[in-house]
Formats: sequence, structure tokens, C-alpha cells
Amino acid sequence: MTIKEFVKAFYPHAKIVQDKTGISAVAILAQAALESGWGKFAPGNMFFGVKDTDGINGNEQLITTSEFHSTMNVKYPVVISITPTVRNGRKLFKYKVKDYFRKYNTPADCFNDHAQFFFKNKRYAKALLVKYDPIKFIDEVAKAGYATAPDYAIILKSVANSIQKHI
Repeated sequence: MTIKEFVKAFYPHAKIVQDKTGISAVAILAQAALESGWGKFAPGNMFFGVKDTDGINGNEQLITTSEFHSTMNVKYPVVISITPTVRNGRKLFKYKVKDYFRKYNTPADCFNDHAQFFFKNKRYAKALLVKYDPIKFIDEVAKAGYATAPDYAIILKSVANSIQKHI
């Protein structure tokens, strides 16, 4: 799916969420694009990589993913490999794992749940203070630990800039 096709298909969902919550549609769509590989990897309409922490209620799916941590003793349902790496001058361990992620009936359900995820988790309080500004929101979401990738904010802001050209 091209950037233009992705924006055409999913911007309406992001815009509805923005209208309901105030969270920037550009930031929402950038996260959806990055986390799903521009829609290529969205099993169960899961566009945002939101983990399902209980793994028992039927709305989850076990998916292979990569995570970065500073230690080698992080637990996951299945650990496939752990590889030492250096990112931004920091020694980290890249985990290839299987973990539980949420799944949804429709993309709209996913976009709505993603926004509620920020409101339900206190660690995103600073992000919600700047929810109308996609760049500030992205920075705060990254600082709050949305993803383990050390360069998450940099990549996400680049994706947001690409998206804005097609809105």
C-alpha cells in the first residue's frame, strides 16, 4: 500500500478519533502506519501494536515482534532470540519474541481503542496535554515508553511528515 493509499483508506478513522478526543489525526495515522508497515502487517485489524496484557479473554493474538531492552532477563510468552546491539550509543538487547497483541473486528474499533489506551494509562498524561500538536504528542508518547525502539520518536516524526503531504 502506498502512502497515498494508506492515508486515503485510514485517515477517515484517525479524523473521527481526533474529533472525539482531540488527539492529532496525523499523530494517530503516523503510529498506525509505522506499527503496521503502512497496513501490510495488521492481523486482526491491529494497527498500533497495543499489547494484550492478559492473553486470556479471546481478543488477543500471539504475534512475532522485536523489542529492545537494556537487560537480558525480560520475560515474554515466547523468546525466539536475544541479540546484543548498539543503538544511539547505548548497549541494548534486541529480542525477537512472540507476544500477545489486541485484535479487533474493524479498523474503526482499533483506532478508537488506541485513543482510549492513552486516556486509560496515566503514563501518557503529558502527551495528552499536547495532543493537538502531532510532533509534541509523538515526543511525549515516545518518552512515556510506547515502544521499546530507541529511535521511535525520530522515525515516527518522519512518518508524520510524509503523511501530512497527503492529507
